[in-house]
Amino acid sequence: MFCVSMCIWICWRFFVILNKYMIIAKLSYWFNCFVISITGKILKKEAINNGIREVVTELMDRVMDRVLITDPFIKEKHHSSKPLYAALVPDEIFKGSHFERRFVTPFGGVWEKLAYVVSKEYHGHCETGYTVTGEVGTERLRRIQEVLNKLEHKQKGKTKEVPNWDEELSYILKGKGKPVPTSVVCDVY
Repeated sequence: MFCVSMCIWICWRFFVILNKYMIIAKLSYWFNCFVISITGKILKKEAINNGIREVVTELMDRVMDRVLITDPFIKEKHHSSKPLYAALVPDEIFKGSHFERRFVTPFGGVWEKLAYVVSKEYHGHCETGYTVTGEVGTERLRRIQEVLNKLEHKQKGKTKEVPNWDEELSYILKGKGKPVPTSVVCDVY
């Protein structure tokens, strides 16, 4: 019983902290600033804020349902499956870790949903998983991959590459080569 009540208290405390520091408002503000800085136009802030609030609330409802009902931390199950860890580390740490994993994992798709909400409200149209097809020169394709590799993988002994849109685009466009049919799936279009 203590385990369940402790987990409920941790989740409730997290939700109170989330509201206290108004993460939802901060996300709304960040997306509004992002879109305003790109377009220079005033947005329908209230509709966007409501959309963002709905996405984050849906996420938190799913997380809380999973942590408290469908997949709660059960002390006995943890002790039987990982007796060495259970002997070395207090259960409270694993309870926190259990919650954190269930919170962070579904958050990956939330950014896409938030971008969708803002785009749909601002532009009136948005698609996810949209495929763009066309032809790109072979050297340009190679250069695109080269730029992505530099950005994604730090070379040993060097600092991580900082994105520079203008330089990267200029470098890529200098490439030529035989046009090759290419398609790209856009997360948000």
